[in-house]
Amino acid sequence: MAEKLRERSVLLGTITKITYQDPQAPYTVARLEVDGVEEVTVVGGIFPVSEGEDIKVSGSWRMHPRYGLQFQAQHWEKVEPATQEGIERYLGSGLIKGIGPTYARRLVSAFGLDTLRILSQEAQRVLEVPGIGQVRAQRILRAWREQRGMQDVMVFLQGHGVSSSLALKIYRAFGAETVARVKENPYCLAEEIYGVGFVLADRIASTLGISGEFPLRVQAGLLHLLRKFSADGHCYVPLTPLKANASALLGVDEGASEQAIEKLAVDGKLVLESSGGDEETRAYPCEIYDAERRVAAVLRRLLANPSGLRDKGFKGSRIGEELFNSSTVLLEPEQREAISQALQQKVLVITGGPGTGKTTLLIALLMILRRAEVTFALAAPTGRAAKRMGEMSGEEAKTIHRLLEYNPHERRFQRGEDNPIGAEVVIIDEASMVDLPLMDHLLRAIEPRSHLILLGDVDQLPSVGPGSVLRDLIDSRVVPVVVLRRIFRQAGESLIVLNAHRILQGEPLLLEAQRERRDFVFVARDSEEEIVAVVKELVKERIPRSLHVNSAHEIQVLSPMHRGLLGTVHLNRELQQLLNPEGKTLQRGGTLFRLGDRVMQLKNNYDKGIFNGDLGKIVRLDTEEGEVEVDFDGRTVSYELEELDEINLAYATSVHKSQGSEYPAVVVPLHTSHYPMLHRSILYTAVTRGKELVVLVGSKKAVAMAIRNVRVEQRFTGLKERLVKPEVS
Repeated sequence: MAEKLRERSVLLGTITKITYQDPQAPYTVARLEVDGVEEVTVVGGIFPVSEGEDIKVSGSWRMHPRYGLQFQAQHWEKVEPATQEGIERYLGSGLIKGIGPTYARRLVSAFGLDTLRILSQEAQRVLEVPGIGQVRAQRILRAWREQRGMQDVMVFLQGHGVSSSLALKIYRAFGAETVARVKENPYCLAEEIYGVGFVLADRIASTLGISGEFPLRVQAGLLHLLRKFSADGHCYVPLTPLKANASALLGVDEGASEQAIEKLAVDGKLVLESSGGDEETRAYPCEIYDAERRVAAVLRRLLANPSGLRDKGFKGSRIGEELFNSSTVLLEPEQREAISQALQQKVLVITGGPGTGKTTLLIALLMILRRAEVTFALAAPTGRAAKRMGEMSGEEAKTIHRLLEYNPHERRFQRGEDNPIGAEVVIIDEASMVDLPLMDHLLRAIEPRSHLILLGDVDQLPSVGPGSVLRDLIDSRVVPVVVLRRIFRQAGESLIVLNAHRILQGEPLLLEAQRERRDFVFVARDSEEEIVAVVKELVKERIPRSLHVNSAHEIQVLSPMHRGLLGTVHLNRELQQLLNPEGKTLQRGGTLFRLGDRVMQLKNNYDKGIFNGDLGKIVRLDTEEGEVEVDFDGRTVSYELEELDEINLAYATSVHKSQGSEYPAVVVPLHTSHYPMLHRSILYTAVTRGKELVVLVGSKKAVAMAIRNVRVEQRFTGLKERLVKPEVS
């Protein structure tokens, strides 16, 4: 590197590659081409930014002990492209629909530095470009006019650190009113646009003179914190931690937070609930408060109503030996008791770990219901869980959203109080994954005389969404519960099953090589680099060779964390290069999507009918239009460039995101660097995702830490209390 470059404290250049990007921090590591010659590494809060964009950064040089010389950015801003290469990257970024890399190259080759002017002032000349006919020209110019029509919006937003693709997303949501709306309340961006966090909205607000204890800012910060707590699984937040977090985030005193909380409560934007005594007042998001009260009320109403199965003769003495003669499945006493309870109790929870006979019990129960001509419906929270439930039972099983007939166009469930499901027995599998809002919608669609049976493993991680519904139901002792404890002989031969139960009991793992079914393996490695190397070897060669499975789509790597060398972000890059190294690509932020990639949906998208945790495969990738099509178990969904932050590579996923799924083979890297997430429920959930093979790769110390740590994820929920004390509802 030229010494003169190292003397500079301000660099002007083009982003050529984004090596790493964390939108939450925010933090970016990128390569910046300076003076059209030198490439340097810049790091810092440069976000959002895309490859091909020109930026100006100010800061200082530093020598990283591992990665070498870097430019640490303290301030940055975007600049208009001033070179042919910059214009080409700008046009080919996907910002203008119809102009991808190919046509961007042709336009710039034809018009050079005049390209942008010609598109605006001499539009008909695009027909001079080889390969651009009348139809393509009209599409390009229509998109260009739309883009130029929102030029003020784009300049305004990009001047406040918003990337071009995100600015386009904002414009499509707010239209010509964008600037006015953002100036009036910049925090509407964080509330209404996925991908815009509070930090970015607050940064924009500060440039508009909104800072410190300005009421709008404090209120927006508190609502952001409530949403964040909700995203972490909580239904409410006690006032003390809410005010403490607000002070840390906003730099204001608690008096300002208290005033803002009171104003939000008066405006109906949050609910304050005091249960009396010494317990602290709770702050609820309104929709969560209403859902929690409804769930408790409907469950108590279901339990109080008479059973519709009494008309079928399932009462009193009929719950005996003759009942089970209709089933050809051999049942143990605790399974028979569970079925008897299912036919008597209006609401029943059946819980048990792997190998305890939940599937056998379900098959026998369905045989009995069919013989008695009792109507039933089967469902599970995710598509994969529903598919597995259907394969196990031999009956149709749907996702809960499909069962409730969610209409993405109207954004509502068509099944509800006025149009109930109609089945006499509703059976939900993987109930530990059901969050409070989904349980609310489900219960509203169940008829008062129907039975609800919840199957699940309470020792798994709780739902990704707010609430801890299954545990709250069990702990309340209001809802009847059957616990299956016996491990059956065939399951007992599986080291996966045995070790899952040993993890729960805090006992060392069994690793007996002489067993006939060696379906659980531990590979000891101490360094993170060694663990990554072993994971890649297992996924690429050893497991496919031994199990005859597809590396890219049947072997799942599960990591406890997202960040670090063994986090999902880095592992996905490594595995993508290993398993799907060639083919058409499309860049979005720090992620490179390639045709054939395995991807996961990261949020519920009701418009598309795709939900958090759904797995799919990229089957079409259009670099010119900036579009990607993903096949989710036979259903194709399209994403435009600005929507690609809703999906991520899924060769490696977090353990949390794997809930409800089962894979032929699971590989779990474990290292002491994962210490914040090394606890029993994480390891137990990861191990129970494997069907034929589970391989732990890591240090013995990390495994011991996970088994020893009994931490149960504590969530702020009021459902148990509302069930125990109905007057609270």
